[in-house]
Amino acid sequence: MTNTQVSTAPGGVFQLGGDLPVHRLGYGAMQITGEGVWGEPADREGALAVLRRTVELGVNFIDTADSYGPNVSEELIREALHPYPENLVIATKAGLTRTGPGQWIPVGRPAYLRQQLELSLRKLGVERIDLFQLHRVDPEVPLADQVGELKLLQQEGKIRHIGLSEVGVAQLAEAAQIAEIASVQNLYNLADRHHEDVLDYATEHGIAFIPWFPIATGELARPGSVLEQAAKDHGATPAQLALAWLLRRSPVVLPIPGTRSVAHLEENVAAAEIQLTDAEFDALSALAA
Repeated sequence: MTNTQVSTAPGGVFQLGGDLPVHRLGYGAMQITGEGVWGEPADREGALAVLRRTVELGVNFIDTADSYGPNVSEELIREALHPYPENLVIATKAGLTRTGPGQWIPVGRPAYLRQQLELSLRKLGVERIDLFQLHRVDPEVPLADQVGELKLLQQEGKIRHIGLSEVGVAQLAEAAQIAEIASVQNLYNLADRHHEDVLDYATEHGIAFIPWFPIATGELARPGSVLEQAAKDHGATPAQLALAWLLRRSPVVLPIPGTRSVAHLEENVAAAEIQLTDAEFDALSALAA
């Protein structure tokens, strides 16, 4: 499948932060690490091949984090893609520290966020991070201190745009009083829409909404389901329909499906070509309403 000629362009283009054009179907680089998002991947060359193929397919938005590995994901991105294509936008995050596989602890002390930003600059081989996201709000540190430090780093020219992850509308609105927020990254997919209000807020304010775990379908893809039938009608998979639904849901949505497989990557990117009818979109929307 390595000769598949598909592009994310049909998914549309979003101006991230108002000045960074990104194809709306991106790539999430969490899965290219080891099991439990810990350590090196079992197939390092395969991980590098996925990253290179991502760019070949027209994807120009890659999302990662200092905690993926930790460090491993950012280092692989640099090894695979540096010097970067001029239009490539790399988003990273800080605010979760790791004590072992599958373990994630919020740390939002300003000095820690600054340290991790400096390390990400070095690991990625850039002078400025296009989109730097607070990975989690640390409940032990005032939100104003956490976002305020990112704003200081932005003023110093080390961050282009600021984003948040796993926040509610109240936190997003509070943060927006401190700094301009370009994106929010929350759990959201066809089967899990408990952040619907955050997506509506983001849509209203032109903020990018980056759904993580975007292709979960669960019981919605059971045999004989609306989702399965729609997938058959399009000659597609249920996962592709789930991505197509996200792209249709709002023009600010930037799905970032991740994978360790080139074939699966190509399948995900091909979802940008799927055009749902109004009836199909409504039927899928009703599944988990």
